[in-house]
Order: sequence, then C-alpha cells, then structure tokens
Amino acid sequence: MGTISYGKLVIIGAGNVGSAILNSVLRMNILDDIVVVNRNQKKALGEVLDASHTTAFAYSANANIRVGGYEECADAQIIVITAGPSITPGNSRDRMVLLEKNVDVMNNIMEQITRYTKDAIIIVVSNPLDILTYIAQKKFDYPANKIFGTGTLLDTARFNKMLGDLCGVDAKNVTGFVLGEHGSTSFIPWNTVNIVGVPFDEFEKQFELKEKLDKEKLLHDTKVIGLDIVELKGYTSSGVALSACRLIGSIVRNEKSVVPVSTVVSGQYGMNGVAMSLPCVISKNGIDRILEVPLDEEGKRDLEKCYHYLKSTIESVYTE
Repeated sequence: MGTISYGKLVIIGAGNVGSAILNSVLRMNILDDIVVVNRNQKKALGEVLDASHTTAFAYSANANIRVGGYEECADAQIIVITAGPSITPGNSRDRMVLLEKNVDVMNNIMEQITRYTKDAIIIVVSNPLDILTYIAQKKFDYPANKIFGTGTLLDTARFNKMLGDLCGVDAKNVTGFVLGEHGSTSFIPWNTVNIVGVPFDEFEKQFELKEKLDKEKLLHDTKVIGLDIVELKGYTSSGVALSACRLIGSIVRNEKSVVPVSTVVSGQYGMNGVAMSLPCVISKNGIDRILEVPLDEEGKRDLEKCYHYLKSTIESVYTE
C-alpha cells in the first residue's frame, strides 16, 4: 500500500491501558510520532495534552503526540489495539465474558485499519486476546507475521518475578515461559524453566530454599494475580503497558528478542486453527520465527488441553 513512516505509532483506544502505553512508550524515547485514535475524542485529547507536556522535561524525547483518525494508520509502522471493554471488578475472573462484544469491536477496527494498510505491525492488547488475534488475522487476511497479541508476555513477567523473588535473584535472570492462552488454560513447560542454566528441579539446592517450590501454586498465582489486581484497583495498566512497550522496542530497534506472544499457529506442534502464545523472535519485520521449545509429557498434555479449549471457543464465534 503506502510507504511506512518509521517511528510512527498509532494507539487505538485511550482508556486505562491505551493511556498507560502512551506514557510508557514516551519514557522509552524511541518514537517520534504518536497518534491516539479513540471514539471519545475529548478523552483522547485530554490524554494527548497531558502526555505532551512531559516532552518539555529533559528525560523525554520531543515526540509529536496528537489525536487522529484511522487514516493515520496508512503510514504507521506500528498499531496497538487496546479498544473495547475490559474486565471489571465483579466480572474479572474470566476474560471470556468480553467475547462477543469485543469480537464486534475488533471487526470494526480491522475494517478501518485494512482500508489504509496491511503493512503496519499490529499488536493486539484487547481481551480475550487469543480469539481476537485469530479473527483479526484470518478474517482480514492480514500478514500473519505482522499481527500478534501481547499474549502471555505479561504472565511470563509475573511468573519470572515471583520465581526470582523466591530464589533471591533478579527476575531478569529467570528464563521461564508461560505459554498457551492468555487466560485459564495457560501453562508453564517446567522442563524449560532455568536460572542461568540451573534447571528448575535444582533450585531448592542451588538457592538453599527453606521450602520446596510448589509448581501448582506458582501456576495458579501467575494466572490469578492479574485478576486480583482488577479486584483491588479496578483495572490493570502498568504491566500490560510495559508488555506492549517491550514489543514496540523489539520492533523499532530490530532486537530479535525471544518473547512469548499470541500468534496464529501454522503447524507448530501439529496445530492449526488457533492463536496462542509461543516463544517468537520479534524484529522490525514482526515475527521472524516461531520457536517450538521441547516439551515433556506434562507440557504436551497442557498444550493439547489449551489448544482444544481455544479451538472450540473460536469455532463458537467465527466460521471460516
């Protein structure tokens, strides 16, 4: 379609998450043009004005921040979709409560985006994330390497933080992925979890832990902590914003980082017909490759369960 304006980001949705992404990405000093698209223009303008004043401070790049329409997608390098209702206190135990409403929202957004571009890299943040990512890619025939969701990247960060705290090390030294659905059927392939090469089964000995690490509790806590945050403060924003920024940074700086994101699978582990989180190499092209980490028998069973759940959910709302 058109030419890409490198360093241009379009954020669709100016709610708690969209505004948190706007503010977080400004701190990174890697973009020079940021457009916010929102149904409520006054809200978008308020967020943009507030954020724009931070560029006067020494630690902030002088990015051009403004409110715009979908036509701004035409030359965007990256588009982040945060629009649609989020889980709220009282209904926060399952992201699937948002399913039908947000499928409609996603369809409307993708119709608008694809009028202008199929070249931008799209990052989906709205929930239920895996379902929306799948429909957006398949229904609108968007290049599969250029559309993915934040997926279990935040779940992974939460897990690594918990495990790092238990072992008394920096979370950044923990290598452990949460994979699958960003939701109730996510799983941890324990055979791949390590700290600088020390496998999970040896953590108690190496780090002189007083208590045995409880796999089930760690996975459970990883799954519910985000929902707990919603009950406590009304929404989640900081963690998911930095997840989006992690991906934006990988794209803009062509990092080739390996991170778990929700992508439409094409034969990995013999699977098709779903989007789910697997470790992917992220560069200026979007997804360079999807990695198939070696799974033990338990991991294969968990993957299978997750796959069937996502497939049946997709089939309930979308037929090809």
